[in-house]
Amino acid sequence: MVHDERPAGPNALNVVFDDERAVSDAGVVLIATLADRLGILELAGLFVRLGDRAGAANAGRKVMSLVYAMVLGADCIDDAEILRSGSTRKLLGTRVAAPSTLGTFLRAFTFGHVRQLDRLLAEVLKRAWAAGAGPGGDRLIVDVDSFVGEVHGYKKQGASFGYTGARGYHPLVATRAGSGEVLHVRFRKGAANTQRGMSRFCDELIARVRRAGATGPVLLRADSGFWNRKVFDKLHARGWKFSIGVRMTKPVAARVALIPEHAWQTLKEYPKTGEAQIAETTLSGRRRVVRRVRLIAGPGELFEREWRHFPFATNRTDDIEVVEAEHRQHAVVEQTIRDLKDQALTHFPSGDYNANAAWTVLACLAHNLHRWTSLIGLPGATVRTARTLRRRLLQMPGRLTRTARKWSLHLPARWPWQDDFIAALTRLRALPAPG
Repeated sequence: MVHDERPAGPNALNVVFDDERAVSDAGVVLIATLADRLGILELAGLFVRLGDRAGAANAGRKVMSLVYAMVLGADCIDDAEILRSGSTRKLLGTRVAAPSTLGTFLRAFTFGHVRQLDRLLAEVLKRAWAAGAGPGGDRLIVDVDSFVGEVHGYKKQGASFGYTGARGYHPLVATRAGSGEVLHVRFRKGAANTQRGMSRFCDELIARVRRAGATGPVLLRADSGFWNRKVFDKLHARGWKFSIGVRMTKPVAARVALIPEHAWQTLKEYPKTGEAQIAETTLSGRRRVVRRVRLIAGPGELFEREWRHFPFATNRTDDIEVVEAEHRQHAVVEQTIRDLKDQALTHFPSGDYNANAAWTVLACLAHNLHRWTSLIGLPGATVRTARTLRRRLLQMPGRLTRTARKWSLHLPARWPWQDDFIAALTRLRALPAPG
């Protein structure tokens, strides 16, 4: 007898939500393994203490519930409910809190409690770098930038219209070039000036990366919104190199105007529709590198376009072409910001300012778990966006079975990236348990 195995078609299917052994996003076991080896649950329980405030109990379990949901793409508190579907929660090694409980937990945070999450992020960074994700004695390049996290409605505390004309918040973030990790983050009101809190932020950042194990040279890059002489002096005194954009104020413009024409070097690798040249000067005893750019006159235009100047200050002594080219690569920070906005920071889910601040720090921790899964689990592989990593390694269905007292996770046959998954899981399981 021949059995017809052809599918019945979508209209003839009987759809029933009744499989208690099904797992919605089976690849989360990778993140759970890494989180276990880094001891995040225990650290969260140790550092996050909300006193007798409502929702304060079991802080570690609630932190992990939010982080796991964010890892899987949650951009609102209700999305955490997916962790409670089928047998998904059995892969996590901890109980999962309900969304209503998580909302109460986030609203319990004050500014001081958010700083506890900052400490958690710093300590987990230290452990991840010790496990193989860090730069060690190699050169570390840090990019600092801010972005507007857009919100809607009038009940978001601290949200306001910023320089982009959109209502939202204005977080400050420091990322690691190459890996895309978030090294530090500071949540700010929407009306905050770009460089507000930058000096204190640098103090904390410098201490954090040294405690985390970065022993090699460090370069900090930023755009002209962070031009601050006190920051220049602070970084130089701490032994950090920097290249930070400066605005074309009258003194800067006057100094640039004194650069002789023969001193400008043309950049060879530039679009044919334009022209770029670089030169250098000094101001207040500090090296200034200037790039000037203009579009080439098109057909019918009698005059060349005017030059636009982009100066930056630096304490580096390398060749001008190397310094300028690496400064332009500061744009890679936008890739990390794009990743954050493509995950939990698509929205800021609460009307409470400190709840959204806590959400932001946890979103950065979830983002870093993506990055460390690649850096430690698949060393040498191209660093993928969070969306790609979720699609290939995390968001695949599974089914839990138990035979002879042994649990097995069954994943789809012929999954295109199964070799990467097994390789990453093997390496993450080989990490030593936290001491």
